[in-house]
Amino acid sequence: MRSEPPIILKGEAAWRDAARRLAAGEASLVSLWGDEGRMRAALREANGALAVVDVACERGAFPSVAALHPPASRLERAACDLFGFAAIGASDDRRWLDHGRWPLRHPLGRTQAHDGAPDAYLFLKAEGPGLHQIPVGPVHAGVIEPGHFRFHAGGEAVVRLEERLGYVHKGVDALMRGASVERAGVLAARVSGDSTVAYGVAFARAVEAALGIEPPARAHFLRGVMAELERIANHLDVAVRLADAAGLAVATARLALHKERVLRLVSRLSGSRFGRGVVIPGGVSAPPRLPPAEILTEVDTLRRAVTADAEALMATSSFLDRLRGTGPLSPGRAHQHGALGPVGKAAGYADDARLARPYDGYPSLAVTPVRGHAAGDALARLRVRWDEVDQSFGLLRQVASFGLLRQVAEDLAERSSDPLNLPCEPASGRAAGWAEAPQGEVIYDVKIDAGRLVRCHPRSASFHNLVLMHEVFAGDILTDFPFIEASFGLSVAGVAL
Repeated sequence: MRSEPPIILKGEAAWRDAARRLAAGEASLVSLWGDEGRMRAALREANGALAVVDVACERGAFPSVAALHPPASRLERAACDLFGFAAIGASDDRRWLDHGRWPLRHPLGRTQAHDGAPDAYLFLKAEGPGLHQIPVGPVHAGVIEPGHFRFHAGGEAVVRLEERLGYVHKGVDALMRGASVERAGVLAARVSGDSTVAYGVAFARAVEAALGIEPPARAHFLRGVMAELERIANHLDVAVRLADAAGLAVATARLALHKERVLRLVSRLSGSRFGRGVVIPGGVSAPPRLPPAEILTEVDTLRRAVTADAEALMATSSFLDRLRGTGPLSPGRAHQHGALGPVGKAAGYADDARLARPYDGYPSLAVTPVRGHAAGDALARLRVRWDEVDQSFGLLRQVASFGLLRQVAEDLAERSSDPLNLPCEPASGRAAGWAEAPQGEVIYDVKIDAGRLVRCHPRSASFHNLVLMHEVFAGDILTDFPFIEASFGLSVAGVAL
């Protein structure tokens, strides 16, 4: 199923009307970004259609969307850093990506070099008797990428948490400008290594829609197989981090073992533990390297083992006590912000692109919605993930029961001329593509001219959900932080686009 081109609306009147509709809850904000001399905002309409609103930034300024719809704030700040724009009416004009090392960019296009010293970032104030600040990061132990967390606390009680990221900003959109579709696909899939398949699928679908390509049906289902294995691995990683935060050594070790087995299965299927290089614009690069019977055996064995250990973990009262009521997100806030993935589903906002906007092989599969939740706390977020793990195992078995893996792996030897991908001719076009990553929906908006990228804007679920994490600490204590952070499952790499 091919992505539909977004509806394009232009002009300041359309821009202001979009901000009004966002504030009224008539549409949800998908993303907001800059271009040379323009600002664009993507909205999801009530009927699921994607609309892109475009406004010219005369003298480098545009009407702030965040003035009416606060979730747009950090997106506006990032756009102002990258393009030197000014958001008129914004209550927060602090830099987000620029840490005082970039040339200053003025609305009229002039530049001025910094003096070499980082700027003093002003964190939001919290004043009161006995309040103190605790800075954490940006350098952390382990493999987490740089990120600064500033706690304002009174004793153990957290009054405010504020994050500052962007230390490893990659400049994905700038890297892609002028790149061929094939080269850009390699970059697109590496935005966040833990969700390589999802990012690759979203970009590939945007390119395919822009160029009018419909990949072979078997390629659609192979993408789904890799995406569901990726989802299982990510959700197991969250469970590992939660168990480790609770000091449950046995549960941590066993769940980490299951995650490793999933990654090794992905490696045996594709040659990469993270499925890199499998999804390409036009289809997939190669058939799976394992026969269907071996894949099914491994998937069924994994499902039994994961289910048993998940049930044991969720029967551990000391573990549940640490998660229950921790970091609650209200359903109203989840709907207003359009919270994505397990974060939204745990708070009653169940937007899943596989169901609401099905793509690739999902229209042919019975994707059963996960159970409804409304508590919005760390426990609800983990329960959603366990439900999605079981859902993913079920989808993998559905694909196998259709005989699609067998068709791909065995029939290819008999019908070597039957392709798994189609060439991307050097054509032109513009479109958006999406995929449901483990963290939520990933979107790419691309513009192609003669087979080369003119513009590419990625929207990650992690950046979209980031602002919600600092809002859920009311009533929590400092030692709740690792549980809240892990339960959100955000990718720092996915934020530093």
